[in-house]
Amino acid sequence: MRVMIIAGEASGEMHGAGVVAALKARRPGIDIFGIGGDRMQRAGCALIYHIEKFSVMGITEVIRHLPFIRRALRRMDGLLESRRPDLMILIDYPDFNLRLARKARKRGIPVLYYISPQVWAWRARRIHSIVRLVDCMAVVFPFEVDLYEKAGGKVVFVGHPMLEALESRQSKAGFCEGAGLDPDRPIIGMLPGSRVMEVERMLPAMAGTLKKVKQDLPAAQGVIGLAPTVARAGLAGHFEGHAKEIPVVENSTYEVMRHADLLLVTSGTATLESACFGTPLLVLYRMSRVSWWIARRLVSIPDIGLVNVVAGRRIAPEFLQDAVEPNTLAPVVLELLRDPKKRLEMTHRLSEVKDRLGTPGASSRVADLALELAGGKSKDPLDEEESGRQGKGAADDEQ
Repeated sequence: MRVMIIAGEASGEMHGAGVVAALKARRPGIDIFGIGGDRMQRAGCALIYHIEKFSVMGITEVIRHLPFIRRALRRMDGLLESRRPDLMILIDYPDFNLRLARKARKRGIPVLYYISPQVWAWRARRIHSIVRLVDCMAVVFPFEVDLYEKAGGKVVFVGHPMLEALESRQSKAGFCEGAGLDPDRPIIGMLPGSRVMEVERMLPAMAGTLKKVKQDLPAAQGVIGLAPTVARAGLAGHFEGHAKEIPVVENSTYEVMRHADLLLVTSGTATLESACFGTPLLVLYRMSRVSWWIARRLVSIPDIGLVNVVAGRRIAPEFLQDAVEPNTLAPVVLELLRDPKKRLEMTHRLSEVKDRLGTPGASSRVADLALELAGGKSKDPLDEEESGRQGKGAADDEQ
């Protein structure tokens, strides 16, 4: 059996590694190849491209990256023809993956889409293209099931894959000793993102907020948790300029989430992970002004933090764009650090979010779906006329 799998960014790559490992456990001889990162490669996926080449954010940044994206799309399309996989698994990364799904459909290759594009947040019309091009959606939020069923698609709620790995390897005492922190003083954890550009945009405000907080609460201390996809060496000058006195830990983001008293988190999956540890948090996000101007006109939900989206209401305060600055953030941080009752109330609300994410085992469920789909038949390949019609409709949806 042969499977192509595509994960174009860090969070999807982590979840893709679990699927690759589960497939290998079920079919040791399976041939898995595609786009991913180090974890997928260690699990047994032969990489055609590493996700580092796809790690861009914001609309203007993506536009500059388009020539490479087009070359990669052509190459993966060629492999669909030459290697003829029995199944293609797509993980999030919709603009690239939906184009590749269309090419797989033309060849009658079944498509399993794991982790839905955020059609509930923006560009909702994409759901019709997805249903046409995808044989089965494996979704990680329960509210997504109704969306796809109403659109006429096959959909399965598999639970959220992050529940499989949510554990801290160190006690608070051990973590603090390694990071140079005092376990008896308040700890502000900073999670600036999984992309270099995110870190460059978010870290100065986070570090500045700690500096301002310490003016009123000298005992406060901070720690920066770097995602596995961000190398500290490449940001040395940045840290020296903005976070010289703040400890930096690598590959220990779960320890930061568990042991901090309060978290400053760049919007993304990390807000959900923080919620699962029950640690109070502030959700932050900043992008280029052009990207922000466009995003404001496309996003159709009141909150962008996944922790608030899953909760269905605002549990964690959100600070976006110009609000991501120390004078705005510091008073909120101080209020929470000085009021244990408010932090406890947020912790209780965060536990409700975790309960909505299902149970561990998403990777195994996706692997079972993949083998079932590969053993059956795809939708009928598109004929040339229908391909033209649907291609135009999907392209319109993607604008």
